[in-house]
Amino acid sequence: MWIKSGLFPLLLSYLVALVLTVMPMPAVLEPWRPDWVSLVLIYWLIAIPHRVGFATVLVMGLLTDILMGSTFGIYATALVIIAYPALRHFQRIRNYSLTQQALVVAVLVLVKRIIVYELEHLLNDATFNLPYLYPVLSSALIWPWIFLILRRYRRRYLIR
Repeated sequence: MWIKSGLFPLLLSYLVALVLTVMPMPAVLEPWRPDWVSLVLIYWLIAIPHRVGFATVLVMGLLTDILMGSTFGIYATALVIIAYPALRHFQRIRNYSLTQQALVVAVLVLVKRIIVYELEHLLNDATFNLPYLYPVLSSALIWPWIFLILRRYRRRYLIR
């Protein structure tokens, strides 16, 4: 039942994004880690907005808060805020080329990173370092592959 409805493959993609978010990387590459959770959520928000909405984004944000050890609600707030334009303009974003989509993704990830930083600064007195913004570039660069892989995955498992 879960596989036929596409729920299990969808949940599996969320789990993979969460694992990639905390998976150890070489110290040189760590600052460049793409924002996996945002990338996967943005893909599903524009691909199947009737199945993935604010509740999904909120749960994923809270799970990210737990995994990252941040103040509860920071990532959830940031993800819900960037989910709005993705859901509001999903038809337009779908019709963009992969390069244009990558630029949209870069802006959304940048907004998310700024919101997370501002909330962390406000609540925990975090300091800003330029490498904090490197995931914006790496996420934009990896977006075409993420899009193509998840589209193939969606078609393979009939996620509708």
